[in-house]
Amino acid sequence: MDRKAHLKQLLSNATALLQAMRYSSTTATGDMANVGNFTSYKMFLRKYNTLAREAAPMLQSTTMLDVFDIDNIPTSGNTVWPVQKELFETAYSNTALLKSLLENAIGYAADETQHLEDFIQANLRRAIFAEPAKELEIQNAIESIIVGRGMAKGMDYDRETGRVKTAGKESVPDFIFPNLGLCLEVKLSKSPDKLRGIVDEINADIRAYSAKYERQCYVVYDLGIIRDEAEFKRGLEDTPGVTALVLKH
Repeated sequence: MDRKAHLKQLLSNATALLQAMRYSSTTATGDMANVGNFTSYKMFLRKYNTLAREAAPMLQSTTMLDVFDIDNIPTSGNTVWPVQKELFETAYSNTALLKSLLENAIGYAADETQHLEDFIQANLRRAIFAEPAKELEIQNAIESIIVGRGMAKGMDYDRETGRVKTAGKESVPDFIFPNLGLCLEVKLSKSPDKLRGIVDEINADIRAYSAKYERQCYVVYDLGIIRDEAEFKRGLEDTPGVTALVLKH
């Protein structure tokens, strides 16, 4: 297994471990729900240790990673639940940190952004049945397909949040994807005059959003106005991290 494939496997394992911990800590019910939710802390610390030791040789910096002396950690029978909860949360936070380091090491955000852009390029047109009159219709179609892809609002993406203030002006992206450092804007090209305005709007947005977002995607839904797609995109994509998608109705 090559390095990147190995890192992706470790990332998958870290994600699965976090999911198991979330499930373990929320399954108890009743008045004593907190009691017993965190008794598996030692097992989770042990599994985190295994992942951290395997990942460490492939990461550039491991100074933030802890490794725990499992033999000297008391069992659940010798601790009260607040201590169990503290140890459980220690295992969770360290696993979340390891997951973040693994994502950075494999370029996870860049890969996922490319996959998302490819997905929108391939699927948006078929989600729009009539010629749109407003950008809101395109935004709603994008939300529909990304929800169908398995993304959850408030976790994987959000709409009309993530304000950016520059030079006294406040800008709000149509969509943000916090885990990817990505904002997404929708534009509707329906007349030559509107197209000229879109270019100016995107250039202004690029300057504003660059202060907060590492990646920007501009989805331009075209009603037959853009003749040379490559030329239209060329100037916009000169800025690192900026992608323009042109979709024809």
